[in-house]
Amino acid sequence: MAELFTHALLAYVLFTALGWAIEWLRPRWVVTGMVGSLLPDLSRIDMLVDDYAIEALLGVPFEWGAIHTLGGVVLLSAVGALLFGAATARRRAFALLVAGGGSHLALDAVKRWAGGVNGAYLYPLTWWRNPTPGWYVSTDLWVLGVALACALVVFVVDQRAWILERVRPE
Repeated sequence: MAELFTHALLAYVLFTALGWAIEWLRPRWVVTGMVGSLLPDLSRIDMLVDDYAIEALLGVPFEWGAIHTLGGVVLLSAVGALLFGAATARRRAFALLVAGGGSHLALDAVKRWAGGVNGAYLYPLTWWRNPTPGWYVSTDLWVLGVALACALVVFVVDQRAWILERVRPE
């Protein structure tokens, strides 16, 4: 069940652990990376607004599925980064949003598909569709269990480090 919650948990684990080595990667930036991990699933907006309605409105071919690609993640990350004030904050936000979206696409790249290949996740660079190793099906609950366990371990280690950091005399 590597859906929204699993993707957010994976991003939490990755960015919190990276924050132990990167000084500026504090919890508020971890959340930015977690938001990035949700960006590819914005393609599910097609359940509310049909592709054909947007196509008729714009007068050009349109498909929501393009959001669930590297190009879609980069485009949405650029738009999201504009919400930050300072140039340094915008660059960090863009990098974390792209990295979060990349973690989402990487987890989806190993999912089992009926046809044996994934979507064209590297679009617009290439239309290549990788043969999937089929490690899990999106309905497998063990994926969520592993993500929860990893997030719990990282949370405990992070909290313990934070407490020790505050208790140590300087």
